[in-house]
Amino acid sequence: MADVGFFARLKNLWKGFLSLWISDIEKEHPEIAYENAINSMIGKYSKLKSATAAIIRRREDLDERMKASTKDLADVEAQLNAAVDTNQDDLAVILIQKKNQLTADLGELRDDLTTAQTDADSAKSSILQVQSEIRKLKAERDVMLARMQSAQARLRIQDQLEGLSVDAEVKALDTVREHIKNTIAEANLGKEISESSLDSRLAALKTQAGDVQAKQQLAELKAKRAAQQAAQGQKTM
Repeated sequence: MADVGFFARLKNLWKGFLSLWISDIEKEHPEIAYENAINSMIGKYSKLKSATAAIIRRREDLDERMKASTKDLADVEAQLNAAVDTNQDDLAVILIQKKNQLTADLGELRDDLTTAQTDADSAKSSILQVQSEIRKLKAERDVMLARMQSAQARLRIQDQLEGLSVDAEVKALDTVREHIKNTIAEANLGKEISESSLDSRLAALKTQAGDVQAKQQLAELKAKRAAQQAAQGQKTM
């Protein structure tokens, strides 16, 4: 008994996992869920049709039996009248008993036929209702799947727009700008280091010395010309 209970629980557990797995699949593929629901309703519709057909067949059988019993009752009544008219009392007693039985049978058949008619009407109404539900479910499937496809398309467009967002481009340019600034800074640093080096300072000092020497030579040249001009002035006097 314990083993039976264990396997029963294991079976229920497996059914639970299977149900969750199917549920996840149906979420990802709603068309499968709708098809399963529609097929299930179509299966129930088929069974309902078979049951309704059996009910209608019973109603038709009861109707035929009632018609036959009604005819038999009419025949017995005619025979009873003939027996009474001919003073055949023994036959009349038998026919009266038969008439009473047929009358009772007709009452039961009438009740059964009424019930069968009600059952048939109810079954046909159920069939029409299931047909309507199947049509509604199919229409809902078409609308909901179309909405799902539209929503998925919007999500894909949103993903594409996010991939083409200005923020992403600006961030990429920020990296480039930073690289350019770093390159310029490195170039400036090389210039500063070059200007502060010993060779650069000596070259600058040599240039300055050359300037001082040239200026002295210019002053000497001017002084020499001034002396010559003064000497010529004294000769003319």
